[in-house]
Amino acid sequence: MDRFVFLTFDGLSRGAVYAAFALALVLIWRAARIVNFAQGAMAVATAYVGYSVADATGSYWLGFLVAVVAGLLLGAGVERVVMRFVDHSSPLNGVVVALGLVLIIQGVLGMIYGNEFRPAEAPLSRDAFEIGGIALLSRYDLFVFGAVGAVVVLLTLLFTRTPTGLRMRAAAFAPDVSRLLGVPVGGMLTLGWALAAGVGSLAGMLVIPTELGLHPTAMDIVFISAFTAAVLGGLDSPIGAVLGGLLVGLLLSYISGYLGATVAPMAVLALLVIVLLSRPDGLFARSKARTA
Repeated sequence: MDRFVFLTFDGLSRGAVYAAFALALVLIWRAARIVNFAQGAMAVATAYVGYSVADATGSYWLGFLVAVVAGLLLGAGVERVVMRFVDHSSPLNGVVVALGLVLIIQGVLGMIYGNEFRPAEAPLSRDAFEIGGIALLSRYDLFVFGAVGAVVVLLTLLFTRTPTGLRMRAAAFAPDVSRLLGVPVGGMLTLGWALAAGVGSLAGMLVIPTELGLHPTAMDIVFISAFTAAVLGGLDSPIGAVLGGLLVGLLLSYISGYLGATVAPMAVLALLVIVLLSRPDGLFARSKARTA
């Protein structure tokens, strides 16, 4: 029972990061109808920037802030310079371009920083608090929950309570009508990419200190788990992305704890295949995904 409780809290901590990353994928999907397969590589690039600043200044928190800002700028730049000129007549075009970006970003990171793993220290203790002899959450886990929770709340307020959020939703659902009403659809699309990349950068800075370390391909397995979470919850459902992330985190924790860490990636892929075959719109999607 003690082991089950520990694995549950550990899974929820992992799942919070997957939820944030899945939310980034959902933001871009809702804005541009593209699954950004470069999201993981972009997050690693900004993590390198953040840790470079942290090493130079001695302040992790300044590096954290710089990484998130770098994510915002990188997301806007990718949309403005690359994705805006992709022919969207076929959905595969965006996928191919995103995969090309992955290779470019990882290659550039390897040339600048090298391809060896670099340790990344967590800013807070990862020693879990114990209650009744049962290890629960560490200070860093609490920080992860707080950061992801704040992101979810802020994005919810943005999309439901502000004029900018309403314009973004309108531009995503009905771009032609929005243009006639004076909504700057292109600007809203750029903002969507920037927000998604910023959230992805935050998720990268949260997960890299836990077990990955810095490496050009460090986020590949995290991207697969987050993509599974987004598909599980529904690419059109932000709430589904959060719930899907938590479920995937629990699944990985239980599988790793009881069957071994080598089995966990196969379990995630199996879950992804099952969901795609049985309910491709996602378990928490309220309606059929839009096709335009």
